[in-house]
Amino acid sequence: MRVPLGGRRVRGHVVELGERPPERLKPITGVSGDLPVFGPQLRDALVWAAHHYLAPVSVMLERAAPPNLPTQPTEIHHSRRDTPTGQNPSPAKHPLDELTEAVLEGRRRPITALLSPWEDVSWLEALTPIVGTARSLLIVVATASEADMVARHARRLVGENVIEISGDVDDATTTERWSRAASQPGHIVIGTPRVATWPVAGLAVAVVVEESRRAMKDRQTPTLAVRRLMMTRGRLERFSQVYVGPTPSLELLAAGAEVVRPGPRAWPLVEVVDRNEEPPGSGLVSARARTAIARVLERDGTVFVFSHRRGYAPAYRCATCKELRRCANCGSRPEPGEACTRCGAPSRPCLNCGGATFEPLGAGVGRVLHELKGLFGDRVGETNSKAPVGVGSERDLASTTGVELAIAVDVDGLALGSHFRAGEEALRILARLAGRVRRGRGNRLILQTSLPDQPLVTALRRGDPMEFLTHEMAERRALGYPPASEIMVIEVRGGSANVDGDLRATGDDGMSIMGPAPTQGADRWLVQGAALGGYKLALRPLVQRWRDQGATVRVDVDPLDL
Repeated sequence: MRVPLGGRRVRGHVVELGERPPERLKPITGVSGDLPVFGPQLRDALVWAAHHYLAPVSVMLERAAPPNLPTQPTEIHHSRRDTPTGQNPSPAKHPLDELTEAVLEGRRRPITALLSPWEDVSWLEALTPIVGTARSLLIVVATASEADMVARHARRLVGENVIEISGDVDDATTTERWSRAASQPGHIVIGTPRVATWPVAGLAVAVVVEESRRAMKDRQTPTLAVRRLMMTRGRLERFSQVYVGPTPSLELLAAGAEVVRPGPRAWPLVEVVDRNEEPPGSGLVSARARTAIARVLERDGTVFVFSHRRGYAPAYRCATCKELRRCANCGSRPEPGEACTRCGAPSRPCLNCGGATFEPLGAGVGRVLHELKGLFGDRVGETNSKAPVGVGSERDLASTTGVELAIAVDVDGLALGSHFRAGEEALRILARLAGRVRRGRGNRLILQTSLPDQPLVTALRRGDPMEFLTHEMAERRALGYPPASEIMVIEVRGGSANVDGDLRATGDDGMSIMGPAPTQGADRWLVQGAALGGYKLALRPLVQRWRDQGATVRVDVDPLDL
């Protein structure tokens, strides 16, 4: 609605109805739109998110609204298709069939983690009977191209009862689709992370695809994570949740998700190359990997070579004994420099033999490209070049499907990163890389590592993430890291406030406040504690005061990077 405020007419949302004395109240100027933006349960979830992520309540409420004023759409009835066009119903039972039956009977199955590549859309086929009963599905995916892919499958299943909200759609079209989703049940609503805050009429099941992807969490304040919001919405709005992907996050497992799987392996075959068996100077790509590439090219197949960073960022091994270089204090892979970026301990010679000379084991995309072009010429290029051998990083995985061979050049550089999430993140990325491989005889992912017996490599070889994740969960609890605790990062640039003093005066004995550390023109603090809810409430007015004094403040709750 519109209300007078300070000589202006401003837009606001009604969050509560009640009786108040009329004295000193100004009249409402007008009601904007004829559809409510949110109901009581969605409102409560958005208010929770505002407090959890230290954001203004108005900012979170606005995320539920469409770009234009919503209006009541014309009622449209579509015919539903029970099976994909040209196909027969599959007699095989799917792990999600029980959830679908429970929903059809009016029962709620709170959180389910399906260990499966999302491209196997049998999960979508298992859930579509829900739409035929005037209930809705909400599917959240990371990118617009993935939304398009899921929407194409959904239309083959349920005809035109699909609402897709992604890509370069104008505001009028987006608002019309928002209005249909908010007022007409019996649809499959598909979109990128922004739809996680939108109302959906008759919502029975929300599906989040690969919930631990970086795209599923906002980088700027409020640093909203789709998973946390969906779990809160599901509890308040009483809908079931399904999280699809080969590797569930530890936060999802800690929330009590029921793990189900359609097959014995969550991803295709994995082969391990032990780089300790390679002679010095053998290059970034092992001899076995080069032979495998040549054989795939002989049969006109395609290859994807993965490097976990765009720039020059290798892991190192001792030139004398071939042991991987690791920090003596915390065991992570040290970056070039005089100190470990994770714990700050001084860099030391090789822990095994004392050698001071190290050679790189991996590199960024550019260096890998240069080496492979010297071997295979123009048949090698970046992934967008359409060359049969593509070289890229994680950002290229969404556009890479159905290759016969994938190669991870530097598993150790990824797995031994300085962040406490490095192992879990490496499993997620490499399992996703394995999912780019088309199932079939001889097709596989090749992992290059100097630590072939590490738990991460064992999990990838077995095609099962659970033993590794159980081990990671135990280590996190022992060290007091999330999900056993809460962490947030506060960055302040400019202003005149005594931020460090304010932070420490507001904290308590059960918390750890580290900083300030200078970073890219700002000061940075890391706050950790078993539960930070009360601290966040006390911090809200401080953050506003810092901003009023001219500071730029970024608060990253549940950070992906430290």
